[in-house]
Amino acid sequence: MTFVVTENCIRCKYTDCVDVCPADCFHEGPNFLVINPETCIDCSLCVQECPADAIYEESDLPDDQRHFIELNAELAQVWPVISEAGTPLPEAEQWIDQGEKLQFLER
Repeated sequence: MTFVVTENCIRCKYTDCVDVCPADCFHEGPNFLVINPETCIDCSLCVQECPADAIYEESDLPDDQRHFIELNAELAQVWPVISEAGTPLPEAEQWIDQGEKLQFLER
């Protein structure tokens, strides 16, 4: 199984998870991170580091977040690898627990 970044990361893009990833499997888009399922080593270190609680093991994904499996795989093929933590988006705190954020995903 791999780990999957879900909707709660959109418009937050905290990168605490990136610093602990030994496999450099995170890829960065304009307002979202994804995990490359081909390079993820299933270590789970990223899960507890995510302040937005946006990372799940694929088998533990809530039903309404299952489409993020394909989205992570797709976007990991086009977005660049991120290997160092950066600054969250300026509006991260106000968006951290908002639902229905998929419409705001920037590709």
